[in-house]
Amino acid sequence: MTTKIVCKVYVVLILVVVAVIGLIGCLSVAGNKSIGPDLTQTFQWAIIQLGNGELIEGTVTTWHDFKNSDVVQVTIDKITYLTHYSNVILTTECP
Repeated sequence: MTTKIVCKVYVVLILVVVAVIGLIGCLSVAGNKSIGPDLTQTFQWAIIQLGNGELIEGTVTTWHDFKNSDVVQVTIDKITYLTHYSNVILTTECP
């Protein structure tokens, strides 16, 4: 009889641990770019230099970097820009 109780306690404990881990995972995705299961970076402002020299700046909605690449995708004012990292400044503060 005690073996069944111990097994039930272990099952409940495992379910609680899984629920807590799931909740932590959901809470860690605050920001505008998740770069891993436990790390999120949030940038508020970006300045992008276009090929013709024009500068675009504004509030960052989302951004995405590509694995094994120097390319970054930044969305400002519902327009998405795809460019090299050397053409972008991302900052955590708005000017």
